[in-house]
Amino acid sequence: MIKVKELRKNFDGFVAVDNVSFSVNKGEVLGFLGPNGAGKSTTMKMITGFLSPSGGSITVCDDDVTKKPIAVKKRIGYLPEGAPAYGDMTVLGFLRFIASIRGFTGVEKENRINIAIEKSNLKEVLYKTIDTLSKGFKRRVGLAQAILHDPPVLILDEPTDGLDPNQKHEVRKLIKEMAKDKAIIISTHILEEVDAICDRVIVIAKGALQFDGTPRELETRSIYFNSVRLTLDGYPSLNAERLIHQIKDVNSVELVFSGEEKTCYQIFSIDGKPISRDVNALAKAEDWVVDELVVEKGRLDDVFRRLTKPLDESSVSIAEDVA
Repeated sequence: MIKVKELRKNFDGFVAVDNVSFSVNKGEVLGFLGPNGAGKSTTMKMITGFLSPSGGSITVCDDDVTKKPIAVKKRIGYLPEGAPAYGDMTVLGFLRFIASIRGFTGVEKENRINIAIEKSNLKEVLYKTIDTLSKGFKRRVGLAQAILHDPPVLILDEPTDGLDPNQKHEVRKLIKEMAKDKAIIISTHILEEVDAICDRVIVIAKGALQFDGTPRELETRSIYFNSVRLTLDGYPSLNAERLIHQIKDVNSVELVFSGEEKTCYQIFSIDGKPISRDVNALAKAEDWVVDELVVEKGRLDDVFRRLTKPLDESSVSIAEDVA
């Protein structure tokens, strides 16, 4: 439903988006990750027709964004960065205004507005002016206008920004429900959101694509994937680290802490190979009292840092990271 091919955007010689290609299918939620200034919002603005690309092509539901901009905009629901709206309008007045722009009248107009209000949980603020709302409610008003016309494609820039935990849960639940018959792109800085709602993930840095795959595939690129966090009661012998390191497929061992009659190690495997059974067998053989043995699935923040920062900037001590 969305096809982006060799997309580029330059601003006075600055390359904001550099030869980016990807697609999004019906029923798919694509998470768009990257640091500030990576080109995420610029890419989303080009997909929605807000900005013209310097090169490449974009099609939405088989219509070219530059050749058929109105047709494309009818099929897209867009929540921009900052959720801009007319501050002197009431919430209800603003949604009626949006419905009119979208061409709805009469009973259908009111039905569309009511559905958007219910899904976005806006009943308690309908008659308040938008400039008096909290950041979270402004975000929900922006979401309501994006879904009002029930578009097949949703482009949501930081949809849960400013929401409290309960509101985030509701919005994520709504996105998952809508994803059954839509193609959805969400930009987010919240890595837990990737696990919660995304089927695929794109990581972009300095305008270029760094990764395109499933959240699970992204996790497997973490140095923590299949690593073991081993916490022991008491203090094992000084050669404990040496014994652990001798286990097949163990790459390295870091002492996380030793104190309060506990000793904790982070044990990293070679190429993410499973090592937990062998670690447990060693503990039994050495009569170590295991307080906790946890197998990690991988840390998205670890992979994110490594994909989006130069090597000299992202080199962080593993011992410091796991502490």
